[in-house]
Amino acid sequence: MVALPVSGLELGLPDDGSKPPSTTQRKAYDMLAQSFGKGFNGPLTVVVTDRAAATAKKAAATMGSKIRELDDVAVATPAVFNTSGDTAIITVIPDSAPSDDATKDLVNDIRSLATATERSIGAQSMVTGTAALNIDVSDKFSAALMPYLLVVVGLAFLVLILVFRSLLVPLKAALGFLLSVLASLGAVVAVFQWGWLKDLFGVEQPGPIMSLMPILTVGIVFGLAMDYQVFLVTRIREAYVHGADPRQAVVTGFEHSAKVVTAAALIMICVFAGFMSSTDSVIAALGLGLAVAVALDAFIVRMTIVPAVLTLLGRRAWSLPAWIDRVLPNVDIEGERLAKSPAADARPEPATELSPRH
Repeated sequence: MVALPVSGLELGLPDDGSKPPSTTQRKAYDMLAQSFGKGFNGPLTVVVTDRAAATAKKAAATMGSKIRELDDVAVATPAVFNTSGDTAIITVIPDSAPSDDATKDLVNDIRSLATATERSIGAQSMVTGTAALNIDVSDKFSAALMPYLLVVVGLAFLVLILVFRSLLVPLKAALGFLLSVLASLGAVVAVFQWGWLKDLFGVEQPGPIMSLMPILTVGIVFGLAMDYQVFLVTRIREAYVHGADPRQAVVTGFEHSAKVVTAAALIMICVFAGFMSSTDSVIAALGLGLAVAVALDAFIVRMTIVPAVLTLLGRRAWSLPAWIDRVLPNVDIEGERLAKSPAADARPEPATELSPRH
């Protein structure tokens, strides 16, 4: 349930409209918005260029007239040319704020017009400005999130196969990590984007989540989650390979590791919860996401789901197909081969007492 809001995740870069009302940046932002409109805080600059001045002039006139017909355009200034007449700029003031979806739609519409104008007339047109730059950066981060997540989870899966000599244990660890990340992002979306409990967390203006935050969350949560996973499951596997039955191994490993994992998780939760007191919405959102992720991963995933699944799987949890077992090197972290070696069971023979010579 906590992870459901992540389906509505919207990424963007914060502007001065997300600052606390007491800051000078926010006061200036509000003053400009009230005096000239919300879009004045994020004007768009359209650049039209061509080697032939006549072509550039024709394309600039076409772009200017068509931009003024678009929705969400408050003002589109006449084209201003350079001295050689081959490059012109058109300043476009949207009706909406820089971080609104309407502004993003407007940027996409202008770029579609630029493509159509280039095909019909030949001059090249481009859109820039702070709002357009923020949209492009957010799109890049959004496109990189899924490949980044696949690389992180995939490499973790391969390393855990090597460590635990199992397929089911790494698979369970990867799925648990994904559950923790999705739940943390869902909590951030619910509070900082949708505005749920915003007064409790001091959210002044709900809006898009900072573009870099999901990638930061995945990286930090991955490190902490794998730390808890390895620390807890290594102790369980150690008991198993030294002769304990699967159920008793879970009990033994949990008894030895639970207190340390609990203490480490509580420390990190308190540290990240301290970020939520920041007046900067980006830091506060990051603190909430990480605190929720650590709490869920440590207490729900690693210390509840993991022991339960290992108990249900029994010996199957530690099985590995023979062909994979032959290919993978055996790092033997738990000393399994040492415990099973004949030398470990060998006992020195008692010394023979020599009789004195007569």
